[in-house]
Amino acid sequence: MISFILAVIALVLGYVFYGKFVEKVFGMDPNRKTPAMEMEDGVDYVPLDAKKAFLVQFLNIAGLGPIFGAVAGALWGPVAFLWIVLGCIFAGATHDYFAGMLSIRHQGETVAEIVGRYLGTTAQNVMRVFSVVLLILVGVVFVNGPAGLLANMTGIPQMAWVAFIIVYYLLATVLPVDKIIGKIYPIFGAALLIMGVGIIIGIFAKGYSIPEIQLANLHPDGKGIFPFLFITIACGAISGFHATQSPIMARCVQNERQGRMIFYGAMIAEGIIALIWAAAAMAFFGSTEALQEAGKAAVVVNTISVSLLGTVGGLLALLGVVACPITSGDTAFRSARLAIADALKFDQDKYRNRFIIAIPLFAVGIALCFIDFSIIWRYFAWSNQTLATIMLWAAASYLAKKGSLHWICTIPATFMTAVTTTYIIIAPEGFQLSSSIGYPVGLVVALGAFVLFMTKAKTNNPSTNIKG
Repeated sequence: MISFILAVIALVLGYVFYGKFVEKVFGMDPNRKTPAMEMEDGVDYVPLDAKKAFLVQFLNIAGLGPIFGAVAGALWGPVAFLWIVLGCIFAGATHDYFAGMLSIRHQGETVAEIVGRYLGTTAQNVMRVFSVVLLILVGVVFVNGPAGLLANMTGIPQMAWVAFIIVYYLLATVLPVDKIIGKIYPIFGAALLIMGVGIIIGIFAKGYSIPEIQLANLHPDGKGIFPFLFITIACGAISGFHATQSPIMARCVQNERQGRMIFYGAMIAEGIIALIWAAAAMAFFGSTEALQEAGKAAVVVNTISVSLLGTVGGLLALLGVVACPITSGDTAFRSARLAIADALKFDQDKYRNRFIIAIPLFAVGIALCFIDFSIIWRYFAWSNQTLATIMLWAAASYLAKKGSLHWICTIPATFMTAVTTTYIIIAPEGFQLSSSIGYPVGLVVALGAFVLFMTKAKTNNPSTNIKG
């Protein structure tokens, strides 16, 4: 229990001190006009209150991620606490801050355009396709999942719920950001935070024992900590999906001074939620074997919520498994619209222009609702962390070109390169090679990426054209 408390304190201190350091290295300028103030269009560029923007960003990046991922990661035991804390402070929150702030510096551009600026045209084109495909997959999964659950609870056919959710997604995608997202997201974001606080109070109040941090691998199947834990717990530590979401709020931030709270702070808040659910899963079931036997993450979340909080817990669990996925799906489609519009240089100030992109986008999404793409979805975890890795390299390149301390991004980028490379080589959905091959190849690729980056960094003089 002491380890859990210290882990929460570490995340808070990380925000206060390391977050301030990251902000300084980036070069936050409170006197620079943000896109929201300079390009306000009443659609995507809409100034929002900082607290509201924080809650929207929090729910944008969170959804089910820090709950389900942390519950799955708890199978490795309390070593998961270390990854959540260190990953969140030094990788995830830093990643999110740069994704958001670089978007602000470049008129609210989406992640592919930012990557193109700092890693070149080839990387840009790859990321354009990569990010949009990833976002469509997220959106579609978060149509079918909640629709199935709602069908089971109400008796209304699943396809009726699919139709209802898709109509809502379409509205959330094309309407001004302050009309739906800006109104309901702060409420659900606050509810997600309250749910987490209620769960940990229940754990303490009912005398459950949260295990102390140890480096031992307690996974019942003996699955290795590296790289599997670092892929399993994404939201709550580091997630590339966040880089696709941050530009939504980057177009709503009123002052760069608010960036640390909105981008770095939302990730720290997500890390705390992940800590709570990892701790609750370990404490409630008593062992990783019992946790595994309890079933899927949705079942675990429902069991813990109802047992600790009764009827209120059941309602909160419903929020977690239905409302949170929906609030991830709608912003996934909205982000996809923005990414396509950025790539095509297609203004989105008119409804007609938004529907021109949204209708084909949803046509693809609807078609995928009728296809069993579970095999494709198995690659999402790897794709998600690969996107985060690319964003970190882009941020490192930005800092190197600016003559700033690029190490705050270079080190986590190198580590995540090793993680994603090793994973795809040895994972069941990857090449399925032995770890004796995967580990060395992962290390070589990571070192190769590092050497290539350092070589280019030395040949590039700090540029006065970099917006920093």
